[in-house]
Amino acid sequence: MKLGRYVLALAAALLAVGGAGAQELVVGLSTPVTALDPHFHNLSPNNNVADHVFDKLVHKDAKEQLRPGLAESWKALDDTTWELKLRKGVKWHDGTEFTADDVIATIKRIPNVPNSPASFATYTRPITDIAAPDKLTLRLKTARPHPLLPNDLVAIRIVPKHIAETAKTEDFNSGKAMIGTGPYKFKEYVAGDRVVLERNEGYWGPKPYWKTVRLRMITNAPARVAALLAGDVQMIEAVPTADIARLQKEPRVTVSSAVSNRLIYLHMDSDRDKSPYVFDKSGKPLEKNPLKDVRVRKAISLAIDRDAIVSRIMEGQAQPAGQLLPDFFPGTSKKLVAPKVNQDAAKKLLAEAGYPNGFSITLHSPNNRYINDEKVAQAIAQFLTRAGIDTKLEAMPSNVFFSRAGKLEFSFFLAGWGAETGETSSPLRALIGTFSPATGMGQANRGRFSDDGVDALILTAMTNIDDTKRNLMLAAACDKAIGELQAIVPVHYEVSSWALRKGLAYTGRADQYTYAFEVRPAK
Repeated sequence: MKLGRYVLALAAALLAVGGAGAQELVVGLSTPVTALDPHFHNLSPNNNVADHVFDKLVHKDAKEQLRPGLAESWKALDDTTWELKLRKGVKWHDGTEFTADDVIATIKRIPNVPNSPASFATYTRPITDIAAPDKLTLRLKTARPHPLLPNDLVAIRIVPKHIAETAKTEDFNSGKAMIGTGPYKFKEYVAGDRVVLERNEGYWGPKPYWKTVRLRMITNAPARVAALLAGDVQMIEAVPTADIARLQKEPRVTVSSAVSNRLIYLHMDSDRDKSPYVFDKSGKPLEKNPLKDVRVRKAISLAIDRDAIVSRIMEGQAQPAGQLLPDFFPGTSKKLVAPKVNQDAAKKLLAEAGYPNGFSITLHSPNNRYINDEKVAQAIAQFLTRAGIDTKLEAMPSNVFFSRAGKLEFSFFLAGWGAETGETSSPLRALIGTFSPATGMGQANRGRFSDDGVDALILTAMTNIDDTKRNLMLAAACDKAIGELQAIVPVHYEVSSWALRKGLAYTGRADQYTYAFEVRPAK
C-alpha cells in the first residue's frame, strides 16, 4: 500500500514538471542568441548557451565565488607567473583528449576573431606568454602583476586546438565547430527559435539530470508566461515584473530570484566633436557635441528619477544605481550613491554648459534584451524632456541594436553590463577604459569615453597583488569615472527572476545565467 502511494506521488511529480521526467527540459529564454561562437560577441545570452557546450578553466557559483573547472588548481609562482594544473581524463565531445595545447590555441584565437562587436580580448590581453611544461600544466606570464587573472579566466570558454586554429564564426553557427567538454553536446540551432542539446554522458563533472534540453527563444514576455502555465516549457527566465506576485501564488509554479550583477546604464558619445543624433530644438544638427561636456552628462544623470523607474516600471524588481555594481561587490565605492532626481539642478547645469534652452537627442535602446528595457528607455526620455533635452526614443530588437552600437552609430543609448568576473574591474575595463587593442580595455566602450587619469587608476589597480589595496584603487577609479567625470550614467541594477513548474528547483544566479544543468527536482 505504501509502495502504491509512493508510485502515485512520483507520477504526480513527473506530471507537475511537464511529464518528461528526466528525459527533456524545455526552457523559455527571453533573448535571441546572436552567435554560437563562444569568442565572437561577449553577450550574456550567447555566453549562457555556450556554457552548456564549452567549459572554462575556472567556474563560479551562483554567488560568483570561484570554483575549479577544467583547471583543478591555480597558484602564482611569482608576481608575473601563474601555474594551472589541468583536470586529468577530460574528453572532448568527439572523444579526443583535452590538453594544455587546447587552452593555448583558445587564448591565441580570442583577440583575432574577425568583426567581433564586443571582444573577449579584455580578459586575455594581460597574458604575454603561455607555455605547457606538460600536457596538463600551464604557465601564464603577464607583463605586470595581474592578481585577477583567475577571475578573468571565468570568461574564457575553451575550444579544441584544431577548432581554434581553423574555425570561423559561421562554423559554430552551423554546428560544425560545436565541440566542447561541457555537460551538453550540441544537436541543433535554429536562429531566433531554438537550441537543442543532448547530455554529455562522459562529462567529467556532476551528471546533468536532463537527457535533452530545448532552449526556446520566446522574446515576448506574456507568451513566455503563457507557455509556462500551459506546460509547453518547464522553466522561463526574465519573469515579467508585473507577473511575479501572481506567479508566486500560483500552485503549479515556483519562483526563484537573485540580485544580479547587471547594471542598466546610459552610454554617451563623449568623443566625437559632432555626434549624429544630437540636434537643436528646431531639428538642425548641432555642430558642437554637448555630450563632451561633463556638465551635460551630469545634468542627464540628475534628470532621471531612478526611484520612480524602480517602483513603477520595475515594480520593485531592481535597485537604483549610482555606480557600476551594487556596493557589496569587490572594488565598489563607499562614496557613490544613486542620485536623487533634481530637475532644477539639471537645468542649471545645462545653462552653465551653454544650453539654457536645452537641445534635442535620440535615445536608442533594445526592446527585447533587458527587463522592461523599452519601458525604462521611454521613462528616461520623458525625464530628460522635462529637463529641457527633448528626447526621441528609437527602440529595436537586440540583434539590430548591438550590430549598430558596435559600429558606433549612436549618440546616446541604453544598455546593460553584467560583471563576468564578479568584481568592479570588469565594467571599468570594458565600458570606461580607453578603447585600445593594445591594452584590451574599452572593448564595450561604445561612447569612446577616455581619460588618462582613469586609465592609470585602472591599470595600477590591476597590478596590485594586495586585495584590499586593489579594491580601494578600483573604488577610486569609480569615484573619478562616475562621480567626477560621469563617463556613463548608471540607472539601476536588475533583480533577476526565474519561474519553474512545481517540482523543479533552481538557485537564482547573480550573473543571470539560466543553466539547464543546474535545474533539478525539488527536494
